[in-house]
Amino acid sequence: MKKLLYITVNSKPEELSASKTVGRAFVNKFIKKYPEFYVEELDLYKEHIPRLEYQYFEDRNCVVNEEAMKKLPEKEQKEIQRINQLCNQFIEADLYVIAAPMWSLSFPAPLKEYIDCIVQNHKTIHFPEKNDKPEGLLNDKERAVIYIQSSGGNIPWLMGPIFNKGIDYVEDIMKLMGINQFEKILVDGTGTTQEERKTAIEKAMEKIDKVIENIKIKEAVLL
Repeated sequence: MKKLLYITVNSKPEELSASKTVGRAFVNKFIKKYPEFYVEELDLYKEHIPRLEYQYFEDRNCVVNEEAMKKLPEKEQKEIQRINQLCNQFIEADLYVIAAPMWSLSFPAPLKEYIDCIVQNHKTIHFPEKNDKPEGLLNDKERAVIYIQSSGGNIPWLMGPIFNKGIDYVEDIMKLMGINQFEKILVDGTGTTQEERKTAIEKAMEKIDKVIENIKIKEAVLL
């Protein structure tokens, strides 16, 4: 089976989070259309995401090998194992759905800490030569990222590059790793009232079918 990795970045429960509400609706609709996918969930506010320390790495973006890891204290060994676990989980997936609010023109800090864990040399990226730019390694199969972002205000399209820096960063880092299919669903204008929030969610829900249609997925062949 193929794997959909559903990553949430909000401490609110789902019923209070606009991004997670739309994210769940997206996942449910996608699985209904593509039942060959199974869902694995990762809540970045509940799961442990290590903060990277210099002693975890032997080179830029390259985690120390097993022999070197065993020389470190047990706590640090567990942190390295967790970093590798998160990276391997990401590599194994075919579709990634990220649901996050817009905070301070970007996204909550746990998402950046998570991204730092999965961008690893020889696993998701590769440096052909020491001073060369990295090349993505996740172009080995069809993969796609759907980024679902909620925000309190309505951001004009022309102002997106100024106020929506988080989306551009996530798209760029995914393409750096070799994932070129990137779709977004903006839950804009959640405002301060329940009515505003409901309207924003409903408008975002209307975009789900179109985004699913845009994703290039090789359907399983039934024998």
